[in-house]
Amino acid sequence: DPNAPYGLRLTIEDYPFASDGLVLWDILKQWVTNYVNHYYPQANLIECDEELQAWWSEIKNVGHGDKKDEPWWPELNTPNDLIGIVTTIIWVTSGHHAAVNFGQYSYAGYFPNRPTIARSKMPTEDPTDEEWEDFLNKPEEALLKCFPSQLQATKVIAVLDVLSNHSPDEEYIGTNIEPFWKDEPVINAAFEVFSGKLKELEGIIDARNADCNLKNRNGAGVMPYELLKPFSEPGITGKGVPYSISI
Repeated sequence: DPNAPYGLRLTIEDYPFASDGLVLWDILKQWVTNYVNHYYPQANLIECDEELQAWWSEIKNVGHGDKKDEPWWPELNTPNDLIGIVTTIIWVTSGHHAAVNFGQYSYAGYFPNRPTIARSKMPTEDPTDEEWEDFLNKPEEALLKCFPSQLQATKVIAVLDVLSNHSPDEEYIGTNIEPFWKDEPVINAAFEVFSGKLKELEGIIDARNADCNLKNRNGAGVMPYELLKPFSEPGITGKGVPYSISI
């Protein structure tokens, strides 16, 4: 929808990942647009850049050799093509990964929310008369038999703790500028704009979490949605968008 913010109208408006993600996507795209347009002011420069074309060919044919013949691969012929490709790569390794990774412990650390194994079948699946009677009399015992054991649950919780943890030296998007970016005045200015918009996003997310009309992020028993807040402290915080995926 060209008349909607960011060119996309959400069918579900109170969808925290989508609404915050669209803002972050637009910020990333503007940064990439300024960068690409500076170094490729003419469209034909993209097709003539042999190293750039070799990079894209390697991504498709080597990095994703099993999918190299799929019809959905974008062409790399113009600056807009490059902007779309680079924005997508940055989004997948920053915003998208942060949203699906750093909230794992907050949700699945309480293992009944997301048990990793069921040790017994559903009580309605071909029960004997005795099993069915036991289930009706003590359903909580059937649930406990189905849940992971204490050892299984503890192992998963420990893994989720590691996956959801920000290291003390984590680098978040928009914080540290590369030296060669800083030496180029146009790119340095574009990065400052990029960094400033990410700080604005922090405020946008805080305001949305305080909006009592947004029931999926505000209200009794509802955790505020902060997974796409760009910056974070070390540890398990449920927020923070690093530059890339690192384990």
